[in-house]
Amino acid sequence: MNSAWHLYLMAAVYVFAGLIHFVKPKMYMRIMPKYLPNHKALVYLSGIAEVVLGLALLIPSLRTFAVYGIIAMLLIFLLVHFYMLTGKKASAGIPKWILILRIPLQFGLIYWAWVYV
Repeated sequence: MNSAWHLYLMAAVYVFAGLIHFVKPKMYMRIMPKYLPNHKALVYLSGIAEVVLGLALLIPSLRTFAVYGIIAMLLIFLLVHFYMLTGKKASAGIPKWILILRIPLQFGLIYWAWVYV
């Protein structure tokens, strides 16, 4: 799994996902847990983090930092995934079975990042 194209794919996924935070911030603000402050700032910060960490994956001297950053970010994002299971409004209209499936997917993404440590 250490082949270069997998690394480039992972970097592209995070950069793209991060950029979407700036294109459609309201989509992300809708799914933010109510107990977190300043949703708009958190959406933009998480977008910046995804872009920066995605790009950092491509720089060998920053790769380990990026991997640990991505793992930490994905663990934090679990808060949102579990919050979305709490009710109809929190789910943003996404079927519950998809929301449940996203949780093991999150751990798959963590493993994918861990491969590059």
